[in-house]
Amino acid sequence: MIALALALGAVAHQDTATLDKAVAAFTGRGIGDDGGARAAIDGRLKLAQCPTVALSWRTEAHDAVVVTCAGPEWRLFVPIRKAAAAPAAVGTAVAPAAPAKAVKVIRRGDPIMIEAGSEGFSITRSGVAMADAAAGERLMVRVEDGKMPVQAVAVESGRATLPGWVE
Repeated sequence: MIALALALGAVAHQDTATLDKAVAAFTGRGIGDDGGARAAIDGRLKLAQCPTVALSWRTEAHDAVVVTCAGPEWRLFVPIRKAAAAPAAVGTAVAPAAPAKAVKVIRRGDPIMIEAGSEGFSITRSGVAMADAAAGERLMVRVEDGKMPVQAVAVESGRATLPGWVE
């Protein structure tokens, strides 16, 4: 009887393995791979169950993924493993390359159409960009009649797609 009472009173916690899979899908790289999470999220964390998590890059340097839950409110930062720079050949001087600035095809406040689909299926939704994004970059979009923003991938000016859907 006591075990039943304890089981009924137990609070459901967010499965960290599911969060690891979401981060891997977001980065396109596995745990420990260059460009992927440095390590798995600590399974000892007791995060409140979240119906929908949002993922975004912490900075444009893509050094960490921010995993956020709006209700109940919590946030995690998952560090990303960066590729080690290849050593230069002995006696060879290498000038540092200037970082290339990606051209932003979507600007914050722009009206955009989010599209996803495949052969025989397509869905579109209009919304407003919540951030600037270059082609291929992720951004959050406030959709009509939606309580929570939606994550999308910029395609071109005025167009985005859902993560995981290719054009």
